[in-house]
Amino acid sequence: MSYDFNILPVADLDETNAAPQETAYDTVWTLSEVPAQEPEGIERLMLAEDKLFVVLAVVLVIWFGIVALIWRTDSRLARLEQEIDEGVDNHS
Repeated sequence: MSYDFNILPVADLDETNAAPQETAYDTVWTLSEVPAQEPEGIERLMLAEDKLFVVLAVVLVIWFGIVALIWRTDSRLARLEQEIDEGVDNHS
């Protein structure tokens, strides 16, 4: 099986046929101003009258509840393991 490839030479770029100079894509964005946008919808509601702190407090209460649930489950499992160990010792 033979393949036929056409390999073309790469032309050297000189000043007469050089590629045009372009600016980087990110400089287009840095030259423009960032529009200042007023909060809309839920953002405006949460930022008004410090309701954002209420949301943070609710999330904190939820995390404390999860930790308390894990703590309680761990203590119950420890108690059950102790009862099982005592039951195995009594049957020996």
